[in-house]
Amino acid sequence: MTGNKIAIIEDDEDIRELTALYLENKGYSVAGEGHGDKALALIHQAGPDLILLDMMLPGKSGEELCADISASYGDIPIIIMSSKRSSEDKVRGLNAGANDYITKPFDMAELEARIKANLRRKGAGTAQANHQLRAGDIVIDTESFDVTVAGEPVHLYTKERQLLMYFMQHPGQVFSAEQLYDRIWGEDYFGDLKTVSVHIRNLRKKIEHDPKNPQYVITVRGFGYKFSKKFEFVQEV
Repeated sequence: MTGNKIAIIEDDEDIRELTALYLENKGYSVAGEGHGDKALALIHQAGPDLILLDMMLPGKSGEELCADISASYGDIPIIIMSSKRSSEDKVRGLNAGANDYITKPFDMAELEARIKANLRRKGAGTAQANHQLRAGDIVIDTESFDVTVAGEPVHLYTKERQLLMYFMQHPGQVFSAEQLYDRIWGEDYFGDLKTVSVHIRNLRKKIEHDPKNPQYVITVRGFGYKFSKKFEFVQEV
């Protein structure tokens, strides 16, 4: 038995019930809702460890919900379930704060693998020591995971924060998109490498004074990305 709680926000009752039945048989505790306007209340009540979110819902849309959930419950992984398959739709979902994206119809075993991978990444992201990371104007409190830039609080989604922490801990080291994908999303994560560039672009918007001319997260053309060595981090216990 996993003991993990999963919230399924899906208006197709057949999909919702079949997914819930499969996950319950795997030992998960499941709560479901089919209306976008009632989803936040369910999440508040159920306190899930992970959310499965349909994009096309009555009432509040899945994209709106994704942004609201990420803003209020930033550490809860969100897996979008959608019949939309284009790269633009996937990028829009990731930009709204989702951690993963699976297209319908999906295989239940693959869905469970994605759930396990995201829950593992969530655990890895919170297993940090009780100290601060500082690099330049950036400060991360690794107990609360609050981030400030030049003294101002900055809201980062889970993967953005994990990327930033990983970069800060390896200043000057160049990582390819594939390496970052493996280290942050995990080797058993299902997706494409555009996920990395999308999250880095969004991260730069939040931590860089001029995102078009970044000083922290630098692109090394033909190789990948690195955190500028002039901002080597300091750990404060």
